[in-house]
Amino acid sequence: MNNYQENVPMPVSETKLAEMFTSVMSRVYLWMFLGLLTTTGAAIAALPYIQSVLPRYPWAMLVLFGGELLLVIGISRAAMRLSPSVAITMFFAYAFLNGVMLSVIFFAYSLGTITLAFGTTAVLFGILSVVGYTTKQDLSKWRGILFMSLIGLIVASVANMFLANSALDWIITYVGILIFMALTVYDTKRIKTMAYTAAMNTGGDTAIVNRIGVLGALSLYLDFINLFLFILRLFGRRR
Repeated sequence: MNNYQENVPMPVSETKLAEMFTSVMSRVYLWMFLGLLTTTGAAIAALPYIQSVLPRYPWAMLVLFGGELLLVIGISRAAMRLSPSVAITMFFAYAFLNGVMLSVIFFAYSLGTITLAFGTTAVLFGILSVVGYTTKQDLSKWRGILFMSLIGLIVASVANMFLANSALDWIITYVGILIFMALTVYDTKRIKTMAYTAAMNTGGDTAIVNRIGVLGALSLYLDFINLFLFILRLFGRRR
């Protein structure tokens, strides 16, 4: 899957293969970009409502978080069985709910800090995605390391909610940035592999192309959002 050979027999022509591969990757980045636009728009639109509702109904954020969690699990596990239109709808519903959740960052950080963090994330993400797309290295061995690192990051973050240790907070921030930088490279290469394999084996199945596009967009969207949040923590101190 990770080392492509030109002499391997293919069920489709090389021209058709290239077209399908390009189609998958273009969908991944297009839907990811539209997902980020949806999140940004939802965050801005929800800001006045969150400002008035959150103090009176703090449990509302838990409801939103639960909805997000169900959607992301549903997309991840069922995207290859769902119709493309349903999978895409679920993805944008998740992006919208995530935007509502993220509107709270406007209470904690200045607009200048948020803009700087977003711009830095966009540039860094672009560079890392190019690295993942062009690398010839087998990154499959990264999977276990990144998974365990992510679990450790979550445990440390939860623990520091109670400890409130500033030194540990800085460590978590820097480690989080490194983990999601590595995940961006890994996920880009993994999506490229999935796209190429699907292009070789499906013979032009548009539904498969769309489904992989949704899964790939979700993975890179999550990498971008989390990288942005950790960079935001680095650039701005919470009020």
